[in-house]
Amino acid sequence: MNGLRERLEQDVVLGAEGYLFELERRGYLKSGPYVPEVVLDFPDAVRELHREFLRAGAEVMVAFTYYGHREKLRMIGREQDLEPLNRQALRLAREVAAEGDALVAGNICNTWAYDPEAPQSSGEIVREMYREQVEWAVQEGADFIISETQDYVGEALIGVEVTRKLGLPTIVTFASTEARTIDGYEFDEACKRLEAAGADVVGLNCSRGPATMLPLIEKIRAAVACHVAAQPVPYRTTHDQPTFQTLRDDGGGRAFPIALDPFVHTRFELADFAAAARDAGVGYIGVCCGGAPHHVRAMAERLGRTVPASRYSPDLALHPILGGNIEESEKKYPSWKD
Repeated sequence: MNGLRERLEQDVVLGAEGYLFELERRGYLKSGPYVPEVVLDFPDAVRELHREFLRAGAEVMVAFTYYGHREKLRMIGREQDLEPLNRQALRLAREVAAEGDALVAGNICNTWAYDPEAPQSSGEIVREMYREQVEWAVQEGADFIISETQDYVGEALIGVEVTRKLGLPTIVTFASTEARTIDGYEFDEACKRLEAAGADVVGLNCSRGPATMLPLIEKIRAAVACHVAAQPVPYRTTHDQPTFQTLRDDGGGRAFPIALDPFVHTRFELADFAAAARDAGVGYIGVCCGGAPHHVRAMAERLGRTVPASRYSPDLALHPILGGNIEESEKKYPSWKD
């Protein structure tokens, strides 16, 4: 099986995330802390979501360890479950990846422990948190590490350092809610620093929808020589409301995080993003919080792929009202013509 680097040289790699939001919608995860307890409490739910993404065309099964680090588990009183949760998540991802031609990604993320005012002392805390998670990923057979939702260059560099020492390729993506990282770097400059540190893929994930992410991705693509990743949230962000955290409903109420439904992009709009990102030279394309398997299938098909779930792609020519003979439809559904 080709690894991440080999696949990126051959074609776009399609990833899929969004486990947090999708499992919250299904009733297996609590909004707020967003700790992936579901990995231990309802592993079949995680296994099934992996399988749905795989059938939809995702080439990477991401171990669901986002916010599965020591700080977050301590917050909910489950620090003793840290290693079991990480290992279980990796095993679930590996099990489903083996059902298709998919890679397994270990996952680390923003820790909320990094302090740019105390980079040495806080950096050691972060380094140890990353080290234990990446070591478990290596032991459980992960093919590479995704370090995501980073908002400090300093913290992201620690992730690259730890991952390289343990011998795995790495994708690193930023997700600051501002126009730059919290420690003040424009995203293209931040990504240049990560590339110089040895990251295989750099880019953005989460926070921004397609419309407000793609212009930043184009700047990153122009600034680095390595592969670029783009994984937006599937929400209609705008110039005035550039991140999904800033979206407001018509009455001015905050939509994030559990009233975002009116802002969701259609599958066709996510497919348009996949094509635009590919044409902009992006090598790793996916979707983040809020994404679902039907989005991924549409993206895969727009990229020219037929995937297992394509067997059930829409065929509206067979719809009793929209696709059939109008006279016959009126006989069956006399109120439709009104």
